Amino acid sequence: MKILMIILILLCIYIIYVIFKSYNKNEFGMFWYNFLKLPLGLIFKLYYPFKVVNKEAIKDIEGPVLFCSNHIHLMDQCLAILTSKRPIHYMAKVEYFNNSKTRWFFRLVGCIPVDRSIHDENAKTKALEVLNKGLALGIFPEGTRNKTKEILQPFKFGAVSLASKSNATIIPIAITGHYKFRTKDLKITYGKPFKVNDMSLEDANNKLYNEILKMLKK
Repeated sequence: MKILMIILILLCIYIIYVIFKSYNKNEFGMFWYNFLKLPLGLIFKLYYPFKVVNKEAIKDIEGPVLFCSNHIHLMDQCLAILTSKRPIHYMAKVEYFNNSKTRWFFRLVGCIPVDRSIHDENAKTKALEVLNKGLALGIFPEGTRNKTKEILQPFKFGAVSLASKSNATIIPIAITGHYKFRTKDLKITYGKPFKVNDMSLEDANNKLYNEILKMLKK
């Protein structure tokens, strides 16, 4: 009984902390994101321990940010979520929102549904709204998980287009290794952030692709 009381007290303290943190940073809409981050971190520490390389690259970045990563596994976004202090609104395929077993979770944590069968203008509008508010957006430029033998699939232009329209900082990310129990090689590497500025979308997309490819080959 005493143990249960201690657990309940600790849970109440944690809820109050998350409410204060979310309200203080004007992120109250991301309450569940902040609330679930601690248990997610514990799960990864126990089950999928991973290494972080060059985390200092994202330390002092303010304003709109685009976290852009290669995509090898369903849980890739968790590595950026757990290593960034800023809540990240990830773009996720609409199928997750159409499934009654998963939609509650993706809605709670602030994901943006994307219909990959069309040029989803609604998703683009919502993503741009996030960036124009000075917040962080997560996107996989490959468009889907890489199930090929290629180290990296061609990038779509959505990420650099959004960055150009919002003056957002792009953060290249490379994820390597395997999602296996007590894995030894799972790693997230942060590259040097950059802005599109006067670059063409093609040049910016090539730069993003090559930055991530370079980190993947290390």
